[in-house]
Amino acid sequence: MEQWRLLDTGVLTGSENMALDDAILECRSAGTTPNTLRFLQFNPATVLVGFHQSIAQEVRLDYCRAHGIDVNRRITGGGAILFTPTCLGWEIFADKSVPGIHELRYDLDRLAQLICSGTVLGLKELGVEAEFRPKNDIEVNGRKISGTGWTERGTAFMYQGTLLVDFDVELMLRTLRIPVEKLQDKEIESVKERVTCLKWELGYVPPLNEIKRALANGFEQVFQMELEEGRLTSEEEAVFKEFLPEYQSDDWIDMVKPPKDHAGHVTAVRKTPGGLIRVSLSLNVAGNFITNSFITGDFQIFPQRAVMDLEAKLKNIATDEETIRKNVIEFFEQTGTRIFGVEPEELVQLFLEATKKTAFKEIGISLEDSNHLMTVNFMPDEVLDQRFDYILLPYCAKLVNCDYRQTEGCSVCGACTIGDIYELAQDLDIPVRTIQNFEHLIATIDEFKKKGARGYVGSCCEGFYNKHHRDFLETGVPGLLIDVDDSTCYELGEEHDAYVGKFEGQTALKLELLRRVLSALRERGRIHGRTTESAKV
Repeated sequence: MEQWRLLDTGVLTGSENMALDDAILECRSAGTTPNTLRFLQFNPATVLVGFHQSIAQEVRLDYCRAHGIDVNRRITGGGAILFTPTCLGWEIFADKSVPGIHELRYDLDRLAQLICSGTVLGLKELGVEAEFRPKNDIEVNGRKISGTGWTERGTAFMYQGTLLVDFDVELMLRTLRIPVEKLQDKEIESVKERVTCLKWELGYVPPLNEIKRALANGFEQVFQMELEEGRLTSEEEAVFKEFLPEYQSDDWIDMVKPPKDHAGHVTAVRKTPGGLIRVSLSLNVAGNFITNSFITGDFQIFPQRAVMDLEAKLKNIATDEETIRKNVIEFFEQTGTRIFGVEPEELVQLFLEATKKTAFKEIGISLEDSNHLMTVNFMPDEVLDQRFDYILLPYCAKLVNCDYRQTEGCSVCGACTIGDIYELAQDLDIPVRTIQNFEHLIATIDEFKKKGARGYVGSCCEGFYNKHHRDFLETGVPGLLIDVDDSTCYELGEEHDAYVGKFEGQTALKLELLRRVLSALRERGRIHGRTTESAKV
């Protein structure tokens, strides 16, 4: 039976752990180090962003600096995580020829399931009934206990995961950029409904050595090998010392930065089966070409640095559809790059959606404000070809104790932003509907469709739009959506309550932007007043 190395590197800083990841992967690729299962821990607590993520967008830096929490960047993709001293990391470094990995190296979802089954078996040995959750998580009764990610280099493969032994919900909310105004009990409980840890499942924290042994046993079963305790090789130690300064540098930690020039800055974001993808472009609007591109999110791309190569390929290309599609498709075909769960055409559509937001200038909306607009069943440059017969507003923008919170209508009392739009709707002579939950939204749009409605202007948060993007598309009705202000149900982790109309938080409409959009559409003949019914006010 093949032997692998069991490497326990103990407690290290964030930069040390990241440099060691790179060093071991480098040596495994060079064939100077054996296949390895590594256990790792962090002290002090460390926020780790994915390789493609922006620190400024994902982390509350002021809080982290004030409380001695490290911030660093992984060499793998995925989302931002908080790694406290009570978390245990596990990593597989192996040659791609290893049975199991070799057969599944082009089938990333099945490969993730294979490797995660090692942790699943280990958790079962500890008395926790866990299971794999696609695309790359491990859960217990529907709650996440381990997240994973991977990368590759040459002939070597690295797969890593976290195991929540204990979990500090409040610290996570304070360190990651989750827009929460106050850490209320219901917000913390909402997070607890989505994640779990060994302590919560077992009622106690097992000895660390017992946890490691159980996980090691699980991986031995999966890969039909034996683990033998070992240490870093001299080659790994040398490469580690060489790499460490880079991982301690601001250049590495803050490597991904949004474009500085926001004058021609447009964005588009979408939730795909492979994760969230956000495209940000700096444009030379007068010359109709892209000056800089920036692609971030929690997706997994191979090879790891391909996203930067794609960004470079798109630099200084024209913004017309033919040029963008040609360059994106050509890039994937020529490089063999692949993104787990994402087709190249989906990226094409995101780039097109972003570049075409310049068309909103025709209705008096700046490029900066255009990034708060989302189009459904039409592209931004088609806005003046659309007609809009209704306004849709979310119930969560009404006061929590308002008599109209769970019903149609508004008293126009002036206590919330909803009343202002109801007043404007009266002036524009266009019907308003308040949406109570997801099913009510779909039923309302279906009703519009039956009545021959040509489109609607609505307000909803970006999180809701991303989650239900395909549902919006399937209605077949054109819609122009404006993002909301404040913390939303998705940012607070209460989307399940919102789905059934029971979100108790308070949001606010982007009132001035909504006013400008509606007035501009009316001035240009895109809003035609009442068509089939009267607004209930």
